[in-house]
Amino acid sequence: MINQRSCVVLGGGGFIGLNLCRRLVDSGYRVRVFDRHCLFPEELSGAEWYQGDFLDAAGLEAAIGPSDIVFHLVHTTIPQSANIDMVGDVEKNLIPSLSLLEVCRKVRAARIVFVSSGGTVYGCPQDIPTPETAPTNPITAYGISKLAIEKYLALYEHLHGVEFRVLRVANPYGPFQIAHKNQGIVAAILSRALSNRRMEIWGDGSIIRDFVFIEDLTEALVAAALDRSDQRIFNIGSSRGLSVRDVIAAIEHQLDLKLDIDWEPGRTVDVPVSIMSVDRARTYLGWEPKTQFETGLQKTIAWWRSRRPDA
Repeated sequence: MINQRSCVVLGGGGFIGLNLCRRLVDSGYRVRVFDRHCLFPEELSGAEWYQGDFLDAAGLEAAIGPSDIVFHLVHTTIPQSANIDMVGDVEKNLIPSLSLLEVCRKVRAARIVFVSSGGTVYGCPQDIPTPETAPTNPITAYGISKLAIEKYLALYEHLHGVEFRVLRVANPYGPFQIAHKNQGIVAAILSRALSNRRMEIWGDGSIIRDFVFIEDLTEALVAAALDRSDQRIFNIGSSRGLSVRDVIAAIEHQLDLKLDIDWEPGRTVDVPVSIMSVDRARTYLGWEPKTQFETGLQKTIAWWRSRRPDA
């Protein structure tokens, strides 16, 4: 079945998208990449590049065809910036996603696979690890816009039969993640550690997060594209919590150095604990995380040293 499908990766020039495109090309998909730019264009060999802006519905329609699986990875804000400009967050993310849904309905795309946020849509969860059935009470505009897109996906399937799957992803990390948008604590720490730069960290380091290695995440995305169950929303993480101090200690151990850190006041956008339950993905997608954090970190450090020796 995998060789009979073509797909479009919206946001394919970014960290998750680039790794996904490489995985899809290796698996025999016809892959089209839609994005404004790519930091590592040489890594998209075997894929078709469509340069465009997510706000341009006509450009999206030119890239998406019938029977395509559409991977929606685009989100132009982060929790901090979304809270600062909530109107802009809606204009740049929610409204273009509605335009995308209309394009997919019009051209009869096979399915949309949307990368949502496991760390923000639940807010401050009571159940840890958090299942998909937990209440969704985001404390950031970012989480609200992600959740709203999920709801519109369900509405379009109900009204027009546009199939969808949502992956509520924990904190992904791995090769090709560059901390240029203040996202990805592993990449942010490594970029500074390998260039002997001082770094700022918000809070006292007690915040706990769930980290998923990028290779495991791309496997989940492919599984969601081919899923035939009656489920629509899946958590994707490791079901293991690590504090910021745990991450720092692991990096210091593998690099054999002491990091120079400025501890700044905590932020209101950060929930204290976020750990995903992945039982549903295990049951229905046949997916589970395979990479231990220490192993994934070792692979990530090796990539940083080989591809960006000057960090």
